Amino acid sequence: MPDDKPRLLPTGKCWCGCGKDANLGKFFAQGHDKVAEAALMAIRYDASVPRLLAEHGYGPDRSVRDEALAHGWESCSYCSYIGAPLSVRKHTRKYHQKTIDH
Repeated sequence: MPDDKPRLLPTGKCWCGCGKDANLGKFFAQGHDKVAEAALMAIRYDASVPRLLAEHGYGPDRSVRDEALAHGWESCSYCSYIGAPLSVRKHTRKYHQKTIDH
């Protein structure tokens, strides 16, 4: 995350705006992060991932995958899966353990 953005701190209340309490150190009540994400997608991007990507300059001519890899994501050594480092480790153990063991 760029240094020019302020650090976000949990407030004890759910950030989706429902008014529920959030657990200590959490921004959202359980599952409400996805509610907030879907609501933002609906109001800002017509619930369209292609529109979200295009609004941020990504698409067929500028890869969001390449950008994520340049900012800390990793790729699986055995297939085309990419994700955060922990996600790639879990994916590799789940789908490629037999390949690793041999």
